[in-house]
Amino acid sequence: MSKSLTLTFFIFCFSFISGDGPKYRTIKNTSFVQGEVIEYKAHYGFINAAEGRMIISDELYNINGRPCYKIDVFGRSVGMFDLFLRIRDNWGTYLDTASIITHKFYRVIEEGKYRKNEIVDFDPEKNVAKVRSFDKKKQEWRVPEAFEVPDNVQDLVSGYYYIRTIDFDSLDNGDIIKIDAFFDKELYDFKVRFIGRETIKTKLGHIRSVVLSPIMPENSLFNGENSVKVWISDDRNKVPLKIKAEMFVGAVEIDITSYHKGQN
Repeated sequence: MSKSLTLTFFIFCFSFISGDGPKYRTIKNTSFVQGEVIEYKAHYGFINAAEGRMIISDELYNINGRPCYKIDVFGRSVGMFDLFLRIRDNWGTYLDTASIITHKFYRVIEEGKYRKNEIVDFDPEKNVAKVRSFDKKKQEWRVPEAFEVPDNVQDLVSGYYYIRTIDFDSLDNGDIIKIDAFFDKELYDFKVRFIGRETIKTKLGHIRSVVLSPIMPENSLFNGENSVKVWISDDRNKVPLKIKAEMFVGAVEIDITSYHKGQN
């Protein structure tokens, strides 16, 4: 056997043994499992505006050769708001059970006359996201657009669940959590500030909570950098309990109404 052939043989063997390819991280998750269902109501002052559900399927799905949770977030307007702006939204993700990254994201949006049907397929091996959108007029899917994305990128739904795996005991007040997110064909350097802890009153009782604040860029909707606050239960399950958004038109609050833990 020639020297060059011998060298090629050993390189091939080493690559096979070492598992040459994408290196998936491992994230410890004790916060959520299959079958979890959380329900919310959104209100503007004393007026109920919308209701939402966050559901993890009872089944696991194989995407890119990896076991994934299928998570759906449903939102719909109610009452008087439904008369002025009918909302029927479904956002979803296929979330890697071990690395807590997204493999596929989708959204079906109905807000008034606005419609959007989109699927984003993530390829962690190639660090690529392929965006497919549905052309309603032609009744067909458009040609996918490819975008380069970083390792461990999140979509808007998967990022929410990733935050639930964070060890908040290791953070000090004011610390920043950074998340690479891909949404609407753009990359975002998403930052969340750890505010501290407090006990809040919910429909499920008084619950000690972790308080977070997504850092908002200047815009015409939210009133300042710390205009949004999120309360998450300060326990093993890290259940999102409440969101409060200070907007220029007033405060909007989203409160938990029920929680089903799911499978053990």
